[in-house]
Amino acid sequence: MKIYWTKINKIIEEAPEVKTYLLDCPEDFTWEEGSHTHFALEGFNAGDKPNRSLVRHMSISTLPNENSIGITTRIREQCSEYKTILRNLEVGSEVALFKTHSNVPLKREDKNVYLLSAGVGLATFRPLVLDYFERADNVNQVHSLNIDSSKNFLFTNIFESAPDKKFTSQFVDNRKDYYDEVKNLAADKEGLFYIVGSDEFLMQNIEVLREQCIKPEQIMLDKREDQLPEFLSFDVSV
Repeated sequence: MKIYWTKINKIIEEAPEVKTYLLDCPEDFTWEEGSHTHFALEGFNAGDKPNRSLVRHMSISTLPNENSIGITTRIREQCSEYKTILRNLEVGSEVALFKTHSNVPLKREDKNVYLLSAGVGLATFRPLVLDYFERADNVNQVHSLNIDSSKNFLFTNIFESAPDKKFTSQFVDNRKDYYDEVKNLAADKEGLFYIVGSDEFLMQNIEVLREQCIKPEQIMLDKREDQLPEFLSFDVSV
């Protein structure tokens, strides 16, 4: 396993409690839209065994052509040891990346794509939308739906409806409006539904989609292949 050590080159305050850390791109580090990585803090591999409390699984919120690796995360006032250390890092601080992989690249199957997310989960979808803007081949249209009760919606300069690009974006701040809209979107029985959020959020969305006769193979999750059955293999009671 190769560990890439790199430095923070910029820290962006996206919203209260949400920061994006832009990292220098190490030589030969590659990724694609929808990628996640293991984001480790200094000292994580100093002992005999890796200190797992200094490692987190994070989505990359940028595309390679932006020339920085973006990690966007929410850091609440009361937070873990990891987030406390991360909050105090500055430009020039060293961090490590390893085991980078994409579970949710943009599928180009001449279908409508629906991006369902909660809060900072939108960071996973930012590069998918940019990739679609750059090359819309074999994607009919893209619709993003994000729920964020804080109302501090993220990346609004990108997640802005653009009819000429066949892209629509919706933000809601409550569950009722959100799930009503998911049901409306599921009227498209051929669509591809991407979901990013907590495990509980994934299960709730999957339940709603399955009740609307959306098949498991139409649902894309940011999970390893061996984890998918935990979420997608339950029966829907009619």
